[in-house]
Amino acid sequence: MVVKHRPGGRPASPFRGSSDFSTVGCGKNPDAAGHLRLDADLMQQLDALPDQRPSVARAPSDRAEAISTRALCKRYGATVALENLELSVRAGEVYGYLGPNGAGKTTTIRLLLGLHRASSGSCALFGVNAWRDPVAAHRRVAYVAGEPFLWPALTSTETFQFLARMHGGTDAAYRDVLVERFQLETEKKIRALSKGNRQKVLLIAAFASRADLLILDEPTAGLDPLMEVAFRQTVVEAKERGQTVFLSSHILSEVEALCDRVGILRAGRMVDEGTLSELRHLSAQTIDVTFDGPAPNLEAIAGVHVASAGQNALRLEVSGSIGPLIEALAKHPVIALSSREPSLEEIFLHHYEDAGAA
Repeated sequence: MVVKHRPGGRPASPFRGSSDFSTVGCGKNPDAAGHLRLDADLMQQLDALPDQRPSVARAPSDRAEAISTRALCKRYGATVALENLELSVRAGEVYGYLGPNGAGKTTTIRLLLGLHRASSGSCALFGVNAWRDPVAAHRRVAYVAGEPFLWPALTSTETFQFLARMHGGTDAAYRDVLVERFQLETEKKIRALSKGNRQKVLLIAAFASRADLLILDEPTAGLDPLMEVAFRQTVVEAKERGQTVFLSSHILSEVEALCDRVGILRAGRMVDEGTLSELRHLSAQTIDVTFDGPAPNLEAIAGVHVASAGQNALRLEVSGSIGPLIEALAKHPVIALSSREPSLEEIFLHHYEDAGAA
């Protein structure tokens, strides 16, 4: 379920190649406020469309790649947005895609969905290239954009009905569960909803579609902490059902809690990828030490980065063996010591600090 947008923020036709926005996109007749509204004619047109979509209850039948890219590149003039991206997301996993603004995350998603054409390389959804065959590629996909542009004159209920008919079906019972979980007032018009509530409409429609692949671009933008908890619960349910989730997010704690694997993108290149355990294994271990008196100078120990952590305390980032540090600490009056693995945030920032130093 992919709804394209034209410049200026209006939802455009979900059918590439159609030039009649008013007929296919939102209905022919503007209401009194000048907004396009969904009318009975369009609903009849949607009802008449042949059902070429798979059943919403069908889960992936194999463990093949849900997303694959090979040497994928995208250039806008002299600007390189994405370079030689090699990405493989297995069916049934939750994959976190990390990077700051401008790293190439949204460009990747647009290429995957066939909204933009690759400069070189290839990409596919369940083996189908979305640029060459968008209808086949989109049959098993639901997409939530970072900015919730919807039809302002429709209510949430009407929007659900419209998107369900375009997609070929929805799980209405599960949709009702999600409406209650996300505390959405479904009879209000979209134009009366806050950004967070418009985001809820997109999330509910996507998850209720039961699509095999959910592509979520900053899906919790605008949601309050309680609704972020509801979102996490819904992602867990999707994973338990065998759906694949591709999660692009700035909220590192969210990715850390939900994702089986993580890819870190920097300046259009994949700089690290793996499970959280794999990424932690390759990163420094953090040790906080408090001394009974002034902290000693430990700068000479190889593989140890030293930082002050308050009065008589040090924070030590240890790469490699911890033995030399333990030997050095044994010579000083230590009153407290704690060790922990690096968080995803620390791993992420480590890559960008290295880039800044270079």
